[in-house]
Amino acid sequence: MPTPTKGPRLGAGPTHERMILSNLSQQLFEHKRITTTVTKAKRLRPVAERMITFAKRGDLASRRRVMRQLTDKSVVHELFTSIAAAMEGREGGYTRITKIGNRKGDNAPMAVIELVMEPVANKETVAEAERATAKAAPAPAAPVDTPADTTAEDVKAKEIPADEQAPAVGSDEVAAENKDAEFAGSHAPLQSGEAPEGFAIKGNRNSMKYHVPGSRWYSGTTAEIWFDSPANAEAAGFQPAGGAAAQKISE
Repeated sequence: MPTPTKGPRLGAGPTHERMILSNLSQQLFEHKRITTTVTKAKRLRPVAERMITFAKRGDLASRRRVMRQLTDKSVVHELFTSIAAAMEGREGGYTRITKIGNRKGDNAPMAVIELVMEPVANKETVAEAERATAKAAPAPAAPVDTPADTTAEDVKAKEIPADEQAPAVGSDEVAAENKDAEFAGSHAPLQSGEAPEGFAIKGNRNSMKYHVPGSRWYSGTTAEIWFDSPANAEAAGFQPAGGAAAQKISE
């Protein structure tokens, strides 16, 4: 008995192995994809791809050669008409094997082998798509000439309109921002994120807690409202975070 060249033999003998591969090929051409073990899928790939090569030739000798292995004439007709036409522009790699894990029971590794029926893009189509993508890409911005004596503050002031810039801390515009204060002794957060002048106590609306400078969570808290004293914060309904001892202002 001849020794197989591609791993362990399938079945009891060489004749049984040829029958197994012929049946698997027939099922693959009929359903376009089948689930089997990884070993059978790897052994089936060269057999099925060789039949597809015969089908792409399309002559009578190739048809008779394939019919030695495939007994169903309807499957042979499907192979020589639709499958061969779909593989016309493909020079190889007619099948794809995808591993799907082990089978329950005997824990055999399983795989899905399927026909690659997607159309192949030729080189002219790919080159045309690349040219269209490059043409649709935005052009790079032209460089802006900046005088040598220009500072970073001047550049920033030119980029941001003056009416949109945050007012300086302690200016009259800050006071104008807070003319409609929600509570007595409170101040709305500044656009700059800094503490308003004279308001150092942070208030959090979600927890209704306040934090004094130097307390445990002060640096990690984002102020949603500022107060000038703990008394005004408590008058607004805010409670000291962690208790009064944790939010006591050191003398």
